[in-house]
Amino acid sequence: MTDTDTLSIAKRREAVLAELSDAASPAPQLVAVTKTQPDAAIDEILATGQRVFGENRVQEAEARWSGRRSAYPDLELHLIGPLQTNKAEIAVRLFDVIETLDRPKLADALAKAMEKVGRALPVLIQVNTGEEPQKAGVAPHELQQLLQYARDKGLDVQGLMCIPPVDEPAGPHFALLAKLAKEAGLSVLSMGMSSDYATAARFGSTHVRVGSALFGPRDYP
Repeated sequence: MTDTDTLSIAKRREAVLAELSDAASPAPQLVAVTKTQPDAAIDEILATGQRVFGENRVQEAEARWSGRRSAYPDLELHLIGPLQTNKAEIAVRLFDVIETLDRPKLADALAKAMEKVGRALPVLIQVNTGEEPQKAGVAPHELQQLLQYARDKGLDVQGLMCIPPVDEPAGPHFALLAKLAKEAGLSVLSMGMSSDYATAARFGSTHVRVGSALFGPRDYP
């Protein structure tokens, strides 16, 4: 174990924020990714003033955050994992931003859920910049069609999100996403994770999704 491994969450957060500020001005919004984290870690990062969080799974997020809403009314929850259409209504009730729109059927489900619940949430389209068959996200050449479809459904599409291939440099993927957003007239770019958030900031990211750089490496059996 290194000294870095023993840093508190507060110190890790300070370091990440400083690096983001050095990389870009204005710095991207830090979205703390809290999937699988224990309650003690959540309470520790809340104590630092962090209020924007990302979750991958609807049911896990519901269990973690529903009871904390009243204590922290300024929470902002982002869904950053794939969303099944049958969970669209739960997601719309719980989250404040949906970052993973990637198909017309999901646009239909979200539009219907938002109308029923009475919440018009900001939405990002996830782009599969590497066109990896195992990964969620719309192919770059199909983005414009999905964007128009979502807008026709009344969705407030504000930007794009991507997860670059793990075995390729992230920079070209961030550059592609920024180009696509500019062409589409979209201002929000959710790109960059623990291994590449500073790079993403330099390419114009407005939101970085950071987990292990905040909470430390996880120990798995």
